[in-house]
Amino acid sequence: MKKMNKTTKRILEICANSAQSCVEAEAGGAARVELCAAIPEGGTTPSYGEIRTAQALTSSIDINIIIRPRGGDFLYTGAEVQSMLYDIGMAKELGVHGVVFGCLTKEGDVDVNLLNRLIAAAAPLSVTFHRAFDVCRDPYTALEQLIDCGCDRLLTSGQQPDAVRGIPLIAGLVERAAGRIIIMPGCGVRPENIAQIESRTGAREFHTSARSLVYSAMEYRNENVPMGNPFIKESEREETDRRKVAACL
Repeated sequence: MKKMNKTTKRILEICANSAQSCVEAEAGGAARVELCAAIPEGGTTPSYGEIRTAQALTSSIDINIIIRPRGGDFLYTGAEVQSMLYDIGMAKELGVHGVVFGCLTKEGDVDVNLLNRLIAAAAPLSVTFHRAFDVCRDPYTALEQLIDCGCDRLLTSGQQPDAVRGIPLIAGLVERAAGRIIIMPGCGVRPENIAQIESRTGAREFHTSARSLVYSAMEYRNENVPMGNPFIKESEREETDRRKVAACL
């Protein structure tokens, strides 16, 4: 893969877990956010209120929202598909920039019929196919299907635990796509490795969380009563950090 022209601007998308993370992403210079809830589950559809607040607190950044009714795999029931369609309708009503979704068959292929249905429902919003791709059976067949269906962008770690280890496949996808779809590396993208991923894949857009730990202002705490995951402290959370965003550009 040839190195990118140094005059080509790097485009950064931030995986934002809140409206405040969207504010930080914009302040750091990101072009776009993927707004999600339930990040520990891989991201699910954010609430109406979170989306409205993100829009109210930002002015120039594009807001994409993930359409994912639950964590787990990407084989959806009829009820889950209906939820996705309702959430796509909400996204259109709110006037967001785009939506992010993915769907597979039980055999591990792209569910082309469902994908076409979701894309038709989302029109004219921008569509990104998310990392469901990274657990599909045949990446190059899937790539052509996504292009044929009209996806604008593919988020991928190259079917590896992180984008650095996925560099060989990501580079192959960028080459095979030949500009027909944007290949956006994500997962494990950091200020210290983004240039390496860029130079070795030819990718132009990148997806990262750029988060730092934020501590609660609560003075009284009862750490013996977990509200969910017992390994996560309620007095700590992660939030996008504008300094880390800027460091990736």
